[in-house]
Amino acid sequence: MPASTPRPVGASGPELHDHLTCVAAPATWLSPPDGRLAGGPGGLYVADRRVLSRLVVTLDGAEPEPRDAETLGADRVRFTAARGALAVERVRTVRHDGGTERITMRNDGDGIATVTFEVTAAADLAQISDVKAGDPPPPETPLRDGAVLTGPDGYEVRLEGRTEAALVLAPGDRFTTTLTVRAAPPPVPGFRPAPPDGPPPWARTPLTVRSADPRLDALVAQGVADLGALLLADEGDLYCAAGSPWYLTLFGRDALWAARLALPLGHEPAAGTLRTLARHQGTGHDPVTEEEPGKIPHELRPAYAPGRLPPVYYGSVDATALFVVTLAEAWHWGMPAEEVEALLPAAERALAWLGTFEEFVSYRGSAERLPNQGWKDSSDGIQHLDGTCATPPIALSEVQAYAYQAAMLGADLLEAYGRDGDRHRSWARGLAARFRARFWLEEGYPAIALDGTGAPVDGLASNAGHLLGTGLLDRDEEARVARRLGELNSGWGLRTLTAEAAGYDPLSYHRGSVWPHDTAIAMLGLSRTGHREQAAELARGLIAVAPAFGHRLPELFGGQARRDGAAPVPYPPACRPQAWSAAVSPALVTVLFGLHRDATTGQVSATPLPGFGPMTVTGVRAGGRTLTFTTEDGAPASD
Repeated sequence: MPASTPRPVGASGPELHDHLTCVAAPATWLSPPDGRLAGGPGGLYVADRRVLSRLVVTLDGAEPEPRDAETLGADRVRFTAARGALAVERVRTVRHDGGTERITMRNDGDGIATVTFEVTAAADLAQISDVKAGDPPPPETPLRDGAVLTGPDGYEVRLEGRTEAALVLAPGDRFTTTLTVRAAPPPVPGFRPAPPDGPPPWARTPLTVRSADPRLDALVAQGVADLGALLLADEGDLYCAAGSPWYLTLFGRDALWAARLALPLGHEPAAGTLRTLARHQGTGHDPVTEEEPGKIPHELRPAYAPGRLPPVYYGSVDATALFVVTLAEAWHWGMPAEEVEALLPAAERALAWLGTFEEFVSYRGSAERLPNQGWKDSSDGIQHLDGTCATPPIALSEVQAYAYQAAMLGADLLEAYGRDGDRHRSWARGLAARFRARFWLEEGYPAIALDGTGAPVDGLASNAGHLLGTGLLDRDEEARVARRLGELNSGWGLRTLTAEAAGYDPLSYHRGSVWPHDTAIAMLGLSRTGHREQAAELARGLIAVAPAFGHRLPELFGGQARRDGAAPVPYPPACRPQAWSAAVSPALVTVLFGLHRDATTGQVSATPLPGFGPMTVTGVRAGGRTLTFTTEDGAPASD
């Protein structure tokens, strides 16, 4: 970010926007563009612990001058530097249990070069939560070839590789050494993020777009690669970690949305996410963890990664409804019938939890742990138009839409397997009637929420985009929401809050910034409700913004209006990659090609959007088939 750009008020965490990141969950390796690790948030992290905090290469005691840095994939980056006639290349690759750095030095001069090569490496074993909070790091311990560093809680780190050499290089000669860092977290009972057993299910035929716009092609490729790099497993079941570096673990809401947006990659991430969350579904009442019977957890972390929340925490008002919707959508997309049936008891428990709310689904829990329990979960994320924060318990508009959709789709799903679903439809119809009576404002759009007093939280917000396509709104209401969403479009994507609100701040977390996944959800809703030109406009914004971030969309960025020649303003601590931002890529494929799978026939149809030129998509996986679609600028696509 340029020095003149202000740091966002309330930005939580160190600045990361200029860092290069390699990911192979649960490991991530990030550093500035020069590749050196020497303070700050950079480092190699494995399972929420920094196992490499210092890595400095010197030649005769001086660091070579950086030349270039290039991302080679989700898990790899190359740095180049030089000192005199000596060229230095560092190829860094992260692995699930650590990483490697291959350092190659070449004499490009005409004479013999005599040089002392040295690598200084150290680990401080800092907790990722402490780094995010900006706490002083623990003392570093030097790492030497073959030595094992053991932390006080049993966390082990080993470095292997040659770290010093006295070299004599003739012209054209090379010297190469590879450093390998391996980490072993201590064995602990309970939940523990584990690497997947193999490559992503789509690895042999990855989702790929070839179009007239290279930005779109690169955005899809990067998003698909990042989703693969963020995959974790629980008892062999795949799910996407929320994001690097702060959230390489399971977040219920994030993982469910990522799986839904990524369904063109196949049903496996959705199925694995659902099975994992079902294993941790609430069974009793616990005021500390906010567990309730049938409730889907918000966040799970292992016991060795302490934070301010319990290791298994249920403070989410929307994950339970999203669980049912994700199961229904995965069923429509071709999830095997026996796998769907095995999850029906968990879906019924989730629907029963929704049914405990007699009026609206709202927060139930302690504001001291998480003040807002929807996706806009910052302390000031839900505000009235005059800038005052809404008081809990808060009933969010989008949560009512998720709950309605869950009850209706859940009823269909249950009846398809011979179970009773009609009582859930009845509950949904009552919720829709109450919503229509209480949430709609005179200005012609639904309130963000109802606060603890029952008063509507006014001001136009991107929450309204999540209502589209859920069935909660009638056709006239959908049209009104579609029109008003245009007022939130920055040109790069939807602002989370209208600029007319007193609390609007384009560089805040949730009060005017742009979140790519939020825009993609609205884009999908617009497409599914027949507002295809508005969907196309949002798609163009997401494609246009991608090059500014190396085609790796961040968690969020500034909501300033798009201007010719200007780039979007980064949000310094944003995660990049983040799962639901990476999942924007397959979501774009869904919208641009108009993909739809008929659960009855098993056929996938495509009705492409006009205005994007000829396009071909390969690697669409549905119901055991891998499909290719080709279209000529909006003409019906052929398989």
